[in-house]
Amino acid sequence: MSVDSVDAVLVGGVARGDLGAFEVLVRRYQGRVLGFAVRLLGDRAEAEDVTQEVFATAWRRLDSLAEPAAVRTWLFRVAYRECLGVLRRRRTDPVGELPDFGVTPVGVGQVPRDPSAVAEVVAVVAALRLALRRLPEPQRVAWLLAEVDGLSYAQIALAVGASEESVRGRLARARVRLAEVMKVWR
Repeated sequence: MSVDSVDAVLVGGVARGDLGAFEVLVRRYQGRVLGFAVRLLGDRAEAEDVTQEVFATAWRRLDSLAEPAAVRTWLFRVAYRECLGVLRRRRTDPVGELPDFGVTPVGVGQVPRDPSAVAEVVAVVAALRLALRRLPEPQRVAWLLAEVDGLSYAQIALAVGASEESVRGRLARARVRLAEVMKVWR
């Protein structure tokens, strides 16, 4: 059974009020939605609140989902809208505390042992965080959804309410900007 088929079955169960199906759906996507919200907001507590609201909305509204197999994209769209609301409410200093975007240049199990290598990795991650933070919000969101969460252009377009062409443009501009900023680290 494909992922989309499993999602469709779970959404059908949730639409009928099946709490067990909802629990499975939450377990499947809670980490991804939370990770996206943390990367976008830079604040775990706010991201947890957003995640809770996303799944409360899912419980109330999944019965109206036109394409149950597209629940993953729908959840990211709801999360994106909730995050936008949080960002609009707080309007903080854009160069303040840098969030952990969940992006690290070191693979699993490849922790450098040399102190200078550790310092370089920390500096690269900090530079990437700052570069991401300075991207315009639509570009940052598109980049995070594509590069970190692995969504396709079509899925990103649905999540952010834009055309695929717009998403392609946003990603292209984000990649060019990030490449320019990060070229000193090559």
